[in-house]
This record gives sequence, structure tokens and C-alpha cells, in this order.
Amino acid sequence: MKNSDICIVMPAMNESLTISDVVSCVVKLGYTIIVVDDASNDNTVNLAKRAGAIVLSNIQNLGAWKATQAGLRYAYKLGFEVVVTMDADGQHDAANIQLLVAQYKKGADVIVGNCTSRGSTGRHIAWRFFKTLNRLDVNDITSGFRLYNKKALTCLISKQATMFEYQCIGVLLMLRNMQLKVVEASVPMSERETGISRIFYSWRAVTYYLIYSGFLSVAKAFPTKKEKYINRITRLHNID
Repeated sequence: MKNSDICIVMPAMNESLTISDVVSCVVKLGYTIIVVDDASNDNTVNLAKRAGAIVLSNIQNLGAWKATQAGLRYAYKLGFEVVVTMDADGQHDAANIQLLVAQYKKGADVIVGNCTSRGSTGRHIAWRFFKTLNRLDVNDITSGFRLYNKKALTCLISKQATMFEYQCIGVLLMLRNMQLKVVEASVPMSERETGISRIFYSWRAVTYYLIYSGFLSVAKAFPTKKEKYINRITRLHNID
């Protein structure tokens, strides 16, 4: 698999201090990159374009997941069958995309970049709580560094996936319910260079995240009728 066969999707909001370097590193390695600007009020858009990115701009702030989904839909429209999502704040190194690709070649639909040494106490509490509640076989559930294949993309660009507020619990449960294979690859991650986490910036935000994701976990505990139907049709037609 060549780098040109992979599309990078990167949501960004007010990332003018890091976006140029992050995008430039991706472009130098030969990847196509789509930056989805989530209604930034700084120079993120212009800097991303100058660095070589395709830029989509939301007219209002929709949150990281819906911005990511917009990028996934556009990548799918362009014909890419493998997409990697990355953060725009400098935590993810474009050179480590190959670690996800190497794991993908061993056989999986989704690869999650795992770095459990990072994060605040609140983040680790959330990880332990939901890993126990959902029996998800994923340790770094909030990682935005992920590789999706065509099967996963078809699932994540659906209207049903638009209901999610975050990219972690709901997305992972939906992928599991669709019987897709999700595995992890250990990757190093840098400390956030600027800004703060959209989820873990305060205990109030952490509490909201836990309550929201808890209700979502109950709702997505089992496959829906639509998910069961899609799974059955997929097996019957042996879709790759």
C-alpha cells in the first residue's frame, strides 16, 4: 500500500500555532490530507491551505466528531478506501501512520493508535470505567489517531453515526455491533503543544462526558435491527 492510497482526515478548531507544521509533515510523506475547520476564528484555514491541505469549513462549530465525519464522507467521495484520522494539535506524528498501516496489513478493519501513558487523571478514570462497562477490547478509547478501512467508513459516514457527540464510545460500540474487527497499535504521542482537551478540560466536562457516554453505552449495548440487517446482507453478499 502506497502513501498516496491513504487519506488523512484532521478536524481543527483554532489550531493556527500547530496546523502548518502538522499538515506539512503529512504532505511531505505523500498523503492526501483533508482538514475540516470547525468554525475557527483564527488563521487555521489559510495556514492549512498554504501547507497543502484540502480544507472544508463548517459555518458553525459542530464538535470534533461531526467535523471528523464530514472529512470521512469527503474522503469516501474521493474514492479512498483507507483513511487515517489525526489531531491537529501536534500530539500525533505523521511518521507513525506507518505503525497503524503495519498493523492493518495483519488483518483488521480499524486500528486505534494506543498510548495509555498519556492523559489526566480524569481521562484514565473514564478509560477504566467504560472498558469495564462496555467490555470494549480497546484500552485507549479516546485516541483520535485511527485507521479505518472501507467497511468501517461505510458505517461511520451513515446518518446513524451522526447522532454521536464524541468519536470514542459510540463510534467504537457501533463498529463492534457491526462486527468489524478493531485492534490497537502502540504509538508514541507528544504532549499537547497548545490549547486544551475538548473533553477533559474540567471535572464538570468529565462528569458530563461520563453521564452522556454512560447512557449511550446502555443504548448501544446490543446491535440495532438495522445493524443486524446490514450484517446479514453483508454476509450474504460477501462484501469485502
